[in-house]
Amino acid sequence: MKTGFSCCCPSLIPSRETARFYLLFVLIALYMLAGAAVFSSLERQAELQAHQLWERRLKDFSQDHNISGEDLRCLLGHYEEARTAGIRAERGRALWDIPGAFYFVGTVVSTIGFGVTAPSTVTGKVLLVFYGLLGCSATILFFNLFLERVVALLSFLVCWCHRRRTGGDGLDGRAREANRNEEWKPSVYQVTLILFVAVLLVACGAASLYAAMEGWTYLESLYFCFVAFSTVGFGDFVSGQREYHEDSRVYQVANCLLMLLGVCCTYSLFNAISVIIKQGLNWILRTLAWMYSA
Repeated sequence: MKTGFSCCCPSLIPSRETARFYLLFVLIALYMLAGAAVFSSLERQAELQAHQLWERRLKDFSQDHNISGEDLRCLLGHYEEARTAGIRAERGRALWDIPGAFYFVGTVVSTIGFGVTAPSTVTGKVLLVFYGLLGCSATILFFNLFLERVVALLSFLVCWCHRRRTGGDGLDGRAREANRNEEWKPSVYQVTLILFVAVLLVACGAASLYAAMEGWTYLESLYFCFVAFSTVGFGDFVSGQREYHEDSRVYQVANCLLMLLGVCCTYSLFNAISVIIKQGLNWILRTLAWMYSA
């Protein structure tokens, strides 16, 4: 019966690529629903408490300074508009001088997008669309080439270690090595492990620097490193924005280099993990096919 149905309606049976796409979509949706449930249970109560505290502070401030709540909310609305132009309650470094603008375009082309700086002019917003289109594309290409160089370096190291272990010399040995080069390429699991260690080392080193320069705790610095290096960019923590950082040229350069290195390594790690996920999806599809045919 199953065979007859398959022969009569071949178009209803999706290809392996299509089945993998649908399966991945379902798993991502379930993953997002589970994450939403977990984070809602963790953060919702804190959000409600923050709202209650804010309303109480507004009421107390209005009463203490004899200001109407409407006038106070109007002032706060103007301040929210001013934040778009870079105005902060605590004075920070200049946002649109050359170093500040360079930091901004770095967050654009790397797709981090902290949201601390954003163009306020119409011309700047229109230009950003085309600037980001080309810049993000070129940066993604750079990240892919970086991953290729990492894999090539690991392949060289694996082959070199194998030659040292086997001690292959002479023309015959070299010919055999040339024929077996393909067999000694690193597996995706080896690449993933090495990239994970690299990301961990860069993040730990960068967190030490940020904890010292930004006044954050080490845990907050590690959190910032993940948010920045993964290009999530919430904007709750942003490095290099304090006023005294404007004169710290060495720190500004180190910050940019750490961002670039961290994003490259993390993007490469994500690519390697995606290959493992793809292998897992193939295993699930083979298992489902075997169960269906049984």
